[in-house]
Amino acid sequence: MSAEAERKTETIPQWKREETDELVAFLERYESVGVVDITGIPSRQLQDMRRELHGTAALRVSRNTLMERALVEVDEGLEALTEFIEGQVGLIGTNDNPFGLYQQLEESKTPAPISAGEVAPNDIVIPEGDTGVDPGPFVGDLQQVGANARIEGGSIQVVEDSEVLSAGEEVSADLANVLGELGIEPKEVGLDLRGVVSDGVSFSPEELDIDVEEYVADLEAASSAARNLSINAEYPTAQTVPSMLAKASGEAKSVGLSAAVESPDLADDLVSKADAQVRSLAAAIDDDKALPEELRGVEPAPAEETTDEASETEDDEADADADAAEAEESTDEDDAEDDADDGGDALGDMFG
Repeated sequence: MSAEAERKTETIPQWKREETDELVAFLERYESVGVVDITGIPSRQLQDMRRELHGTAALRVSRNTLMERALVEVDEGLEALTEFIEGQVGLIGTNDNPFGLYQQLEESKTPAPISAGEVAPNDIVIPEGDTGVDPGPFVGDLQQVGANARIEGGSIQVVEDSEVLSAGEEVSADLANVLGELGIEPKEVGLDLRGVVSDGVSFSPEELDIDVEEYVADLEAASSAARNLSINAEYPTAQTVPSMLAKASGEAKSVGLSAAVESPDLADDLVSKADAQVRSLAAAIDDDKALPEELRGVEPAPAEETTDEASETEDDEADADADAAEAEESTDEDDAEDDADDGGDALGDMFG
């Protein structure tokens, strides 16, 4: 430490040294540390926010110079937060991840009235409907601030949604009074996260503001796409091997049926397939005399009887298996048509 630094350290009052030490201990207790803006939050409401954070995060407010000193002393990337130590701010610590902290702070914000001279955080709209105010000079106040209002049915009505101020514009005293009379609270009061550092990595509020449901949906879609790619590329993994085996089993069975391979596992399906083909051909022949007696008047086999069981895989949860089953059914139908043609020639030879 340089002589100048030692001299500055020696001149620090004891209470400041103790406060800095407490801040350092506070910062070292948490995996994620951030700076929050507490401007305009009444003391009572700030205490309520502290209680709401209890168990998941902690808020510490001190002099800006002492908070800066503590952030620098701890290091571990926290010195990056010193750029946010300006105005009315506090330090917040949590062992949750920064995204969870940001979501918690946003959800804890509550509506609040806006005062004259403040900047509108968003467009301010007076909604259509009955104001509940008896006829009187208030209708003029509404019209003066830009609301489309008139007296109807014994009360003052706003006849359409009226935007009375755009985001970023300053609130006038007249508008503040009108909004207060209507009970409209156009701003939110809460702890605004300016920045946070977690495991040495800095995050801005914009980086932490994500749609959790959309993010989860994207992950699920990516997982499904990766699984299908793995199956189609025949790349075995612990998650895809059962589906790949089921798909291969179905394809092998389809080949066996198409090639009429004599196998105990295929016997029932081959008989059903042959029966369906004979029924179909017999039904297509108009001259009953050309058919054996047992085939006269035979109706084509119902569609469900000709369904190839090879398309039924054991893993019905995989999208890839469903696609494979459809492909197998299509192949079986083509093969069935070819076999039907062959069967027609055979019947011609048999009864010709």
